[in-house]
Amino acid sequence: MSIPLAQQQCIPCRGGVPPLEGAALDALAEELGADWRVVDGHHLEKEYRFPDFVTALDFVNRVGGMAEEQNHHPDLFLAWGRVVVRIWTHKIDGLTESDFVFAAKAESLHRPRA
Repeated sequence: MSIPLAQQQCIPCRGGVPPLEGAALDALAEELGADWRVVDGHHLEKEYRFPDFVTALDFVNRVGGMAEEQNHHPDLFLAWGRVVVRIWTHKIDGLTESDFVFAAKAESLHRPRA
């Protein structure tokens, strides 16, 4: 049995590796699930909804802290009641396994509040 994505660590990409594609990309996308989308085979994206601005901002701050810990930095878009997370590996301008690890970790930080 493999280690769940959210329990793995992002590994810095040094470049020179091809972006994920085909069956490898599809398998990681299926494992990630949780409404994450693979956009044009280039990046992962998910929109989170929140009841207010403060809760959305708190999520952005928690994802930002995790990004620093993992040394893997997404694009974060904050608006009232919503946050869009977009992630890819800039060095290769495409997706690596670390992007899926990061997305799973972001998912684990999402704490919907009733």
